[in-house]
Amino acid sequence: MTTPATTSPNERQIGRFSLRSFRAKFMLVVGVAVLFDLALAGGIGIWNVQRLSRDATQQVGDGLTTATEEYLETYIDTTAFRADLLIERVHSELATLATTMQTLIDHPEIQEAVGDTVTGSPDFSSPLAYDANGGWAQNGAGVPSAVSVWGYLLDENRQPVPKAAEELKKSAFLSLVGPSMMATGAPKLQIYYVGPKDASIMRATPYSEQAQTFDLLYPGHNEGPNFWDFFFPGVYEGWQAWIEDPSSKPVNSNIVTTAPYVDAITGELIVSFFHPLWSKDRKDLAGMVAVDITLEQLTSLVESLEISATGFGFLAMSDGNVVATNTIGETTLGLVSTDVSGQGVTGVNRNLKESSQVAIASLELNTTHETVIEHIFLDQGGEEVPYLLVLKQLNPTNLWDGAGITGETMTLGFVVSEREIYQSLIDATENISAATARILNYQIIAFFFSIVVVFLAVYAISGRITKGLSRLADAARALQNKDYSVRVEIPTRDEVAAVGLAFNRMAEEISYHTENLENLVEERTKKLETANSEIVALNARLKSENSRLGAELDVAKRIQEMVLPRLSELEVIPQIEIAAFMEPADEVGGDYYDVLFDGEHIKVGIGDVTGHGLESGVLMLMVQSVALALQEKGDKDPVAFLDVLNRAVYKNITRTRSDKHLTLAFVDYQEGQVTLSGQHEEVLIIRANGETERIDTIDLGFPVGLEEDISPFVATLDMPFGPEDVLILHTDGITEAENEKGEMFGLDRLSDSAHENRLKSAKGIAEAIIIDVKSHIGGHKVFDDITLVVLKHR
Repeated sequence: MTTPATTSPNERQIGRFSLRSFRAKFMLVVGVAVLFDLALAGGIGIWNVQRLSRDATQQVGDGLTTATEEYLETYIDTTAFRADLLIERVHSELATLATTMQTLIDHPEIQEAVGDTVTGSPDFSSPLAYDANGGWAQNGAGVPSAVSVWGYLLDENRQPVPKAAEELKKSAFLSLVGPSMMATGAPKLQIYYVGPKDASIMRATPYSEQAQTFDLLYPGHNEGPNFWDFFFPGVYEGWQAWIEDPSSKPVNSNIVTTAPYVDAITGELIVSFFHPLWSKDRKDLAGMVAVDITLEQLTSLVESLEISATGFGFLAMSDGNVVATNTIGETTLGLVSTDVSGQGVTGVNRNLKESSQVAIASLELNTTHETVIEHIFLDQGGEEVPYLLVLKQLNPTNLWDGAGITGETMTLGFVVSEREIYQSLIDATENISAATARILNYQIIAFFFSIVVVFLAVYAISGRITKGLSRLADAARALQNKDYSVRVEIPTRDEVAAVGLAFNRMAEEISYHTENLENLVEERTKKLETANSEIVALNARLKSENSRLGAELDVAKRIQEMVLPRLSELEVIPQIEIAAFMEPADEVGGDYYDVLFDGEHIKVGIGDVTGHGLESGVLMLMVQSVALALQEKGDKDPVAFLDVLNRAVYKNITRTRSDKHLTLAFVDYQEGQVTLSGQHEEVLIIRANGETERIDTIDLGFPVGLEEDISPFVATLDMPFGPEDVLILHTDGITEAENEKGEMFGLDRLSDSAHENRLKSAKGIAEAIIIDVKSHIGGHKVFDDITLVVLKHR
């Protein structure tokens, strides 16, 4: 009996507690369960807090964003309404003046009476004086209006021509109403009247040295032919077009507005409003009344907009020219001011399209009357700062664009930094995020504190629960160390106690059987040694036999490779390029192909012996040897050739008592003609025009080696084989090659591959077909020999 081994202190320590002990696993399972419960509860709590924070942030953000955008929309709508009212007020006053003067034109007797009365009063009229330097005539100062008669309207006595004199009297009414209109209503720079083209005198209120100023700023204006074409080309003709077609008005109003320009008299940036006067019969123009107003009111309205600290407004023409904004706006928008001079007026250009800010330069002004809010980024000191851009169109007007009358809609815009206008939103978001972070920190602290408490509790309880298992484990280790006297004492009455009783009974049985085991082991050992000696001897014999068979197969493979046509033999054939590929499934293959050339006649053979391996390879060598001998003998009759070859092979098969045979076909080429004979796989011919011919050889022969005489079954088929034609010979190892799904490569795929590569050389065609076959097979096992022969004219 073997002496019981003692348990080391380390092993006893491991028995009490280790990472692999049941106690550790118990603590792990219980701890993970409690940890999972805490993590799930804590995770749900944290997720709810985060979701609440996210929802609150989104709701606050949406609310503030909506409120801000509604405020901006209301603000710009109100401002646009005020701007439209300001312009409409000027339109209304100008229309009142035009209506009054049109009434006088329609009643010439009243107009003449009023004109006589006004021109006869020294308080309202002063005589004309000719200016020799300017070449024009103008009344003296001290009266309500200045009247200028240009040189082309004076006769040789330097007096107004009759038509001009008549216009002076007609327009005298302006001296009566002009001062009162200047003093009331919208602030105006001046009110003036211009006669028709053939008498385009100018009367303006209040009095100014307008002719002298025109000479200074607009040289050549007094040379004619008329005031209209020099200062406002296209306006007169536009109004005449309205007479013929009222629907041609761009905007349904008689008033035409100019773009802002620098006034020649005051030097201020102004806008002119023109209203046409019609002849009594409404078939021509009788002149116009006009009002010049400064942009001060409109500019003040735009520049006074205050939207947070750095917000500003701007007013732009439809072409992007900004006519009003403050200094902050000009800087923020990246505007560059340039003077634009033209005949009769001098304007100012601050176009959005020429802005140094990319977002402003590419800005498209809205084309509808709806309020538009856009989010843009502007470069501020190298930083891309987000801004809100609000756009609103004013009411459309008729505009003189320097060449004619067109429609114009100015756009009012607000620009404000999102950081400033959304500061309350940013503050609210930061406060919510800070509160969320505090809650998350408290949750994490509580989570880790719970883990510590759970670990200590589980550790304390696990000791009592696993005490019996620890004793059982100690006893098992003692039994492992061949201490068969060990017994387990477990004070509990649970399943662990039942395991302890079973262990004690097992220990007793092991102790009993151990005493009788040594004799039985010695007897069995002797038997195993004898059997092992026999196995070693048998393995040595098998190894020797395998080495012998491997050497024989290697020799057969080498012989088979040696008799295949060499590349140097194929390259010397002048008429036809021949490329071939052969790969056996085993060490020795059963496929046959050969190229026989005697200097004039080319004969290509291909065959497939049933099965593969050594026996099939030997039969293939027989066929090769007989075919070569017949070729050397000079037998060129395909039928006789196959018949003699079959007889020789049949006798060898009979002598060796083999059950092998083969399909075999030959292709004879001579002077652009091929002759097929023998039974094998279908032959493919790809013609130069791309057509594909498939020739079935079933009726051209009979399997070689089955019968002694096959001459009754052998036939031939003659076909032309011209330049660029391709002839394909193959064994079933190609068409029956399977992929992992069990799908065969098939004759259709072979035909398609040959057709796609027909323009290549014979070698290129063969390589392409073999690549397609290998790709189809993939990682699947190759079960049969693969042989391919391609013929093509050189």
